[in-house]
Amino acid sequence: MNQHIGQPLVSSHDDKRYIGLARVSSREQEREGFSLDVQVDAFHAYAKRHGGVMEKVFRIAETASKNEQRKIFREAITYAKVHAAEYAGMLFYKIDRAARNLKDLVMLEEIEKDYGLPFISVTQPVDNTPTGRMVRRTLATIGAFQTEQQSLDIREGIAKRVALGWFPNRCPYGYRNIRINGRAIAEIHPENGLKVRRAFDLRAYEQLIVEELVHRLYDEGLFYTPSKPRFSVTKMHAILGDMSYLGFVKYKGGWHPGLHDPLVDQTTWDLVRVSFGEQRYRSHQLVYGSELIRCGHCGHPVTGEEKEKLTLAGLKTYIYYRCARYQRPGHPRIRLREAEIDSQIEVLMADFRIQTPEVEGWTIKVALERLRHEKASSEVRTEEVKRQLSLIEAQRDELLNLRLAKNISEERFAAKQHELSERETLLRRQVELAEAQRTEIEGLAMQAPEVFRLARQNWGTMDRAVKHRILKILFGGLVLEGTLLATPSGTPLELFRVGVPFCG
Repeated sequence: MNQHIGQPLVSSHDDKRYIGLARVSSREQEREGFSLDVQVDAFHAYAKRHGGVMEKVFRIAETASKNEQRKIFREAITYAKVHAAEYAGMLFYKIDRAARNLKDLVMLEEIEKDYGLPFISVTQPVDNTPTGRMVRRTLATIGAFQTEQQSLDIREGIAKRVALGWFPNRCPYGYRNIRINGRAIAEIHPENGLKVRRAFDLRAYEQLIVEELVHRLYDEGLFYTPSKPRFSVTKMHAILGDMSYLGFVKYKGGWHPGLHDPLVDQTTWDLVRVSFGEQRYRSHQLVYGSELIRCGHCGHPVTGEEKEKLTLAGLKTYIYYRCARYQRPGHPRIRLREAEIDSQIEVLMADFRIQTPEVEGWTIKVALERLRHEKASSEVRTEEVKRQLSLIEAQRDELLNLRLAKNISEERFAAKQHELSERETLLRRQVELAEAQRTEIEGLAMQAPEVFRLARQNWGTMDRAVKHRILKILFGGLVLEGTLLATPSGTPLELFRVGVPFCG
């Protein structure tokens, strides 16, 4: 019995009667022999030894919420005050079981003093004298200290887990907790992880509204749990907005880099956020993110994170980059500030030149080729979205015919009309987005020579998105060797360097 305000256990008018308060607040205390049943048995034994009976017990269990624990404690106090004259004493197993803090102890001592109901600890008996009360308060103070210290240790332990890159407690849906060498870590759940990925793909690339998405998962046999096969709309909204699936850990309202493997990539995440109207599409969040730089030690992508620090001038934001496997055992613990990478890029560009019209024309060709796949993907997405838009008109006609034939109710007709309108809005937003991307790609390619000249002169002040595209075209990716950036061989940058002959 986890939590229970006890009914009278024995009713007797001849024997002395006792009231008891049993409390347990952690599994450790149960293992140490302080479980509720152990405490209640001790109450009965005490009452019997003193010629009485245990009549009523209030139980505060570890599984109760804090509010419920306080509620039961207050009810015990109120009952003791009202019925103090009927009982020979109020029993507790230990003094620190009676009161979790000094404020509670004062309330119990007031009942003893003002209502004449003795405070009795069955395993730590003390007299109701100045000396006895001093001992009692000392033991209560030690108990309160231990409780507070335990709480602090737990919080510090959780903070350390987050700093190491692990979830502070239970991992989100799509992952599972396992223990390796005594440490709880998270890995992708072999079944639920696929469901999460599928949900993101349906939203990002098929533009399904959440209600349709939930139905599709159910139709495909991707069940939330065996006992509850269908995802709730609320749960699906929570999943689609959870950055844990992007590789982050949530703690105290902020997101921190995690060690678990992401379930979705940045592009898919951004498309989902766009579908909810929260941001314009971006293939990256930071200049040097989205796999633009790879770690020379392990080959994994370098990711960025933003940190806020309080300085004399106020709160300042710093951007750092590190390997996604930065916290793995044996991995170099290297982090670079964005300003440090900017400086290295400026050095690499120092002798970049476009010296002749031939090189200028070739530059445009290189830029178009580098961006060709991105443009093609954008065009494919646009055609698919337009196809789905054309289907909506057919669905509207079919829905109207069903209503005219009175095969569906007015309420159902209105609900489906609303769903179609929502989906149409989402699809039109995707078309506008794809067309804007295509225009941006073509414009950037045609202006590549001038953009590159400007980049060499104004790299530190340029827009993040433009920087990112320039780096893709010029370098085709970078490698972080220790704290230094290196360029792979055969990149356009090599052909733009001063002194390199142009072969056409």
